[in-house]
Amino acid sequence: MSLTLVGTILIVEDSPSELELMSHYLRESGYNVIKASGAKEALEQAILQQPDAIVTDVVMPGMSGFELCRSLKKNPTTQKVPIVICSSKNLEIDRLWAMKQGADVYLTKPYTREQLLRAIKSVVIKNNEYF
Repeated sequence: MSLTLVGTILIVEDSPSELELMSHYLRESGYNVIKASGAKEALEQAILQQPDAIVTDVVMPGMSGFELCRSLKKNPTTQKVPIVICSSKNLEIDRLWAMKQGADVYLTKPYTREQLLRAIKSVVIKNNEYF
């Protein structure tokens, strides 16, 4: 039995340049990428596509990444999908609040390609362990 490290990642980011950068890093590493420019679109995509992990910004119009986390964790279809928050908010209270909302990892911007990939791998591997 082999463990595959690649999977499908849903990226939720309202900044087009940030969305493209993340998509590029993940695709280059073999991941399938689903893009959403807002939390409401992300909720629909998460239910339809059932990604292996979700990376979301916090500050977005309409619904914040924290609200998205809560909604995903309340829905039986998406409650087990790991969530990586990727935000420019870098206070300890933001990190603690994210974890309280159901986030698995909190990554601050600016981040390196390696930091993003390490965060994704940590939740995808953890989520796929069955022993």
